Amino acid sequence: MDLKDIKQVIDLMKTAELTSFDLEKKGFRLHLSRKEKEVAPQVTQATPISVTPIPTATFPTVEAPAGTPAAPIEGKGIEVIKSPMVGTFYRAPSPESPVFIEIGAAVAADSVVCIIEAMKVLNEIQAEISGTIIEVLVEDGDAVEYGQPLFKVKTA
Repeated sequence: MDLKDIKQVIDLMKTAELTSFDLEKKGFRLHLSRKEKEVAPQVTQATPISVTPIPTATFPTVEAPAGTPAAPIEGKGIEVIKSPMVGTFYRAPSPESPVFIEIGAAVAADSVVCIIEAMKVLNEIQAEISGTIIEVLVEDGDAVEYGQPLFKVKTA
């Protein structure tokens, strides 16, 4: 291999952006290496864009139909048992078992009112208030969110 061949290898390294080259042939060994090309950051100036505001649309207001319950669930003497976690709501410990509580049932603070399954763990939920269950707000097997109302309780 002569100097002309070596220059061709160097040119090949540049065009192919190689950082190293090794050749071994009949007792001749050639090793070429170079630093990687550092890329300088390129700064370009963006062309300003003009923004035209879009007028906001006005939508007609829709009132709730007559007979729809008012937004606040809690009232005087009425408390709400809320979900302490995200999960699946169950009224009974198993499909064959009776529900934990029925409408009209009296509950104490430590009474178990339902189960919420979260990450395959069944969590018994206690009332944490005393009173009488007046409404169940969630269907069995429904997904519930943290803080979602589950039961209405009339307190003394």
